[in-house]
Amino acid sequence: MQAENIAKAEGPVPLNEDKSKDLEQLQEEICKYKERLDALQRELTESKNRLRYMQADCENIRKRSERQMEEARLFASMPLVCDLLEVVDELELALKSASGSEQQGALLQGVEMTLKKMRKILEKHGVSQIECLMKPLDPEKHMVVSKEEREDLEENTVIEEIRKGYLLKERVIRPSVVKVSVKPSRSTKPKEEN
Repeated sequence: MQAENIAKAEGPVPLNEDKSKDLEQLQEEICKYKERLDALQRELTESKNRLRYMQADCENIRKRSERQMEEARLFASMPLVCDLLEVVDELELALKSASGSEQQGALLQGVEMTLKKMRKILEKHGVSQIECLMKPLDPEKHMVVSKEEREDLEENTVIEEIRKGYLLKERVIRPSVVKVSVKPSRSTKPKEEN
């Protein structure tokens, strides 16, 4: 106990030079290790962020691939359908030609039945006709090849369907070829006689 009282009375024991240099070196090393630790923590945080972004990118790629595969599955039959539509056009033309003549026998009935069956098959596979007569022009569904001046209709109303257009599951696979109305221009109005 006396030794403790003597040590307290004398105050802190002065460090010799070697011990003070060792202490300074230890403090420097501690600072270096703290700096290195901070740098490693920043690097870890950056790596975690990069990993999150890469995971999000992978998820987006997976979802995009699933959508593309579903779309490819839905529209895989499109080339075949487009070819079949040419047959439908020919059958409709044959019916139109035969309906004006007096030969409405078994051949005409056979063509009608074939056309009905073809339309049913196409409908079963998601093909539908674009309805366009007397409707406003839709550039995504209609292709204009002719215009006719009409005062009785709004401008750009479909007045004639030259070739039918079709949708495959709500996607246009062939636009309707149409004639639309336009307002008469001033130069084409008849002049009033005096």
